[in-house]
Amino acid sequence: MVRVMDKMVMKILKFIPKDKTLFTSAVRKNVNDYFKTNNISTKANWKMVVKTIFMLCLYIIPFIFIVTLPMSQWLIFPLSALMGVGMAGIGMSVMHDAVHGSYSQKSWINNLIGHSMYLIGGNTFNWKVQHNMLHHTFTNIEGHDEDIEPKAVFRLSKHSPLKKMHRFQHLYAFFFYCLMTILRMTNEFKQLKKYNYTGITATQGSTPRKENIKLIIGKFLYLALSLGLPLIFSGFTWWMILLGFAVMHFIAGLIMSTVFQMAHVVEEAEQPLTNGEGNIENEWTIHQLETTVNFSHKSRVFAWLIGGLNYQIEHHLFPNICHVHYRHISPIVANTAKEHGLVYHQHPTFFNAVGSHLRLLKTLGSGVVPA
Repeated sequence: MVRVMDKMVMKILKFIPKDKTLFTSAVRKNVNDYFKTNNISTKANWKMVVKTIFMLCLYIIPFIFIVTLPMSQWLIFPLSALMGVGMAGIGMSVMHDAVHGSYSQKSWINNLIGHSMYLIGGNTFNWKVQHNMLHHTFTNIEGHDEDIEPKAVFRLSKHSPLKKMHRFQHLYAFFFYCLMTILRMTNEFKQLKKYNYTGITATQGSTPRKENIKLIIGKFLYLALSLGLPLIFSGFTWWMILLGFAVMHFIAGLIMSTVFQMAHVVEEAEQPLTNGEGNIENEWTIHQLETTVNFSHKSRVFAWLIGGLNYQIEHHLFPNICHVHYRHISPIVANTAKEHGLVYHQHPTFFNAVGSHLRLLKTLGSGVVPA
């Protein structure tokens, strides 16, 4: 049972299966047995530590070069592009695991590394509510999962209102994906206002005043460092610095938005509605299988770069397990699903997933209700 606040009225959304299955207990047992048998921790290993250092360096070192070294004006763009890749890497490979508590057994380490979110202009509290609490619990459920709620120019759910502009969303999608991180910096104020008003902030053991102060200070420090230091100490003109800042965010936004969309906004992912009593008639674990799709599972390099988010099924079933283990537990989850007559959705390549995503956007934009 999970509670969600809406206009100060407590709503209770339950996952109530029509027929109880043994899948939930079986998949948990099988995955846990893998770690016990091999005497492996479910948290980060030395490879994850190396990746953390690499992603942080990819983001921070080009910035240090921009601020301290005399160089040609146009070099700011490749350096900013590197920072964009590093920003995406921190978001997908470092912060993401830490905020889920899957980086370390020690909460203070998870909190410390999770605060790398502030380095890339985000807010940890908002992310925990939107992603950990709402998206992971109510995946692809209209009115509960903010990831598929109606956006200004997007219709991502077959249950959302249709607008004329949506017929072109498959054409302009990737342009707006580039704006994800920049828009998030401003949208987080509106988002936090909603969480404060509905009472979600209080349910998370915090207060609106505390979170408002943290949000304002976090944004101020981020802009002061990322724009203020280059303006004061570098030899670049102000407009080159602003363009470099935009390049960094466009690349980071494109990478992260595209990767996140491939898991849930594709043709195979279900978008179930609640029943007359406001509940979902399904087991939560099976719901995750039906609303989540893996992709490009054979590419180790790709999985390394995007923080294992191509193994979204494993991530949604076991968010407390560090992503460096997803490749190993994926066959276990797939085989267990097959044994229980359940479908384990995955696209063989990233581009197969992109094609499915674009076809779904076109279908949703045309007003046709996907099967």
